[in-house]
Amino acid sequence: MTLKDDVHEFLESRRARITPAMVGMPVGGGLRRVPGLRREEVAMLAGVSVDYYNRFERGNLAGASEAVLESLARALRLDDAERQHLFDLARAANQGPVPRRRRPATPLRSGVQQLLDGMTGIPAFVRNGRMDVLAMNDLARELYHPGGDAPEPTNYARYLFLDAAAHEETADWDGMATDTVAILRQESGRAPHDGDLAALIAELSAGSAEFRAMWASHEVRFHRNGVKHFTHPAIGQFDLSFEAMELPGDDGLTLIAYSAEQQSRSHDALALLSSVVATAREDQRR
Repeated sequence: MTLKDDVHEFLESRRARITPAMVGMPVGGGLRRVPGLRREEVAMLAGVSVDYYNRFERGNLAGASEAVLESLARALRLDDAERQHLFDLARAANQGPVPRRRRPATPLRSGVQQLLDGMTGIPAFVRNGRMDVLAMNDLARELYHPGGDAPEPTNYARYLFLDAAAHEETADWDGMATDTVAILRQESGRAPHDGDLAALIAELSAGSAEFRAMWASHEVRFHRNGVKHFTHPAIGQFDLSFEAMELPGDDGLTLIAYSAEQQSRSHDALALLSSVVATAREDQRR
């Protein structure tokens, strides 16, 4: 899959979801050959020529000005994450051909590890844009790997789509998988020449029909906050809120931290999780 393919399929998929009625256009008579807007209709909404828009859908965003990209984003009704993805794709197109290369692993600073270890009442971990899990604190480890019986996955996407146990072990597999693919798609626009990311996507595509279907949708989204569903063998089912915070001093790294509302079932579950971790620590000391 090339950058031109990504641009073409992203724009085509966004165009297909918008009906003429959604943008105040008359449907007109006769059978429409496309499920959404025609190319000439998008061009009119964006204020560009049909030939210019056709160039975009052929996968060539090179030279498109910020004003044109903004007009295109409005015409296609892109949300903030999709707009950012469009600008990332355009930035990559303006760089010209660049061979894919391995990106050196970003070392985890000792200060970040100290921060994780100091968050004793909150599950937290650090990942990069490829969904490599670089570090966890004890609560996050117990949250994702109860009892420590299974090895920690070094890559969460690989675990979700290629580990046969993931469906059973993940309380909300569909939600987790959808978010994970959207994060990877966003990262592929931000870092299109990342050889490790390209290799991961190829591996997931070859090994999982579910991943291939989700990847083909070209969904992108910001993963900044929300709610995750968990099931723990000793605690049961509960929900935790999360905040995703990019580490400004560590390019591409994100810290994910979970919390629960005071005096809620989830807050009690989090306290029980802390008790499980404390008991395990005590057992290790004996």
